[in-house]
Amino acid sequence: MENRTFDVTALGELLIDFTENGVSGQGNPLLEANPGGAPCNVLAMLQRLGRKTAFIGKVGKDMFGAQLREAVASAGIDLRNLVEDEEVHTTLAFVHTKEDGDRDFSFYRNPGADMMLQKEEIQDELIQNSRIFHFGTLSSTHDGVREATRHALRVAKEAGCMVSFDPNLRPPLWKSLDDAKAEIEYGLAQADILKISDNEVEFLFGTTDYDAGARMLIEKYQIPLICITLGREGSRAYYKGLRVDAPGFIQKNTIETTGAGDTFCGCMLNSVLEYGLDNLTEEKLKELLLFANAAASVITTRKGALRVMPTREEIDACRNGNQ
Repeated sequence: MENRTFDVTALGELLIDFTENGVSGQGNPLLEANPGGAPCNVLAMLQRLGRKTAFIGKVGKDMFGAQLREAVASAGIDLRNLVEDEEVHTTLAFVHTKEDGDRDFSFYRNPGADMMLQKEEIQDELIQNSRIFHFGTLSSTHDGVREATRHALRVAKEAGCMVSFDPNLRPPLWKSLDDAKAEIEYGLAQADILKISDNEVEFLFGTTDYDAGARMLIEKYQIPLICITLGREGSRAYYKGLRVDAPGFIQKNTIETTGAGDTFCGCMLNSVLEYGLDNLTEEKLKELLLFANAAASVITTRKGALRVMPTREEIDACRNGNQ
């Protein structure tokens, strides 16, 4: 598997995040059209760290689809399996940032092009030539793209890929939260590597005891590596009976948290590619978490994510207190 063409191939949503960027002279909010979508954000971080990645997804044949294609290509991500929909427009998300940096999302996706991906449009060889296949739940909100995601996972499993999963819960995009929970549970059953947030653990298990949540995940799904992100408190890893904690890096210049989890996830996968999944030690897990926490901290000082992922030097500077 070391000789495969791609380190990570991801499938999922690619969209425009409209983020607030001041007020016009007339007093109207100004919105900046940032390229986004969790799977591509993860790949952009990996590309920044020198990894080779590919993306599978769908955009509309419109101005936003063209903008996204250019942005993702400029990040170095392979786009041979980015499909254009002739009829359905590119998905849009409007992000409202609260005073504490948390966000509210409003989606224009009824339908959106990312939902229209069909299993027949997936180039299986991309997945077969990858070390890791990464996905989230937003590619399982509707029947057609859900079938495509299931197909991609079968291909990944048959090819012996490591499977990485980030639930990336976005309640407004689900007909019901029961559906969301069912799809998260399906993803958990496929995962070798899990990045999950504190609020997603609470959603699944109704507890803020994250050790208890991790224990239930391990017992039910036998996931080898679980990383729980804890916002400002840092993150925690669970692996073969080990629990490792690492603090967060607080930024005085934080603007918003868009992309922080995706940045963490990209760094986490980079460490798995570097160390392997079979023989992680407490020291390696600590290094994984600290590096990923620092990268996530840096991205909170920037608007958007895909175009502005931090370099290794910027991550190291954050860790060393030279922010």
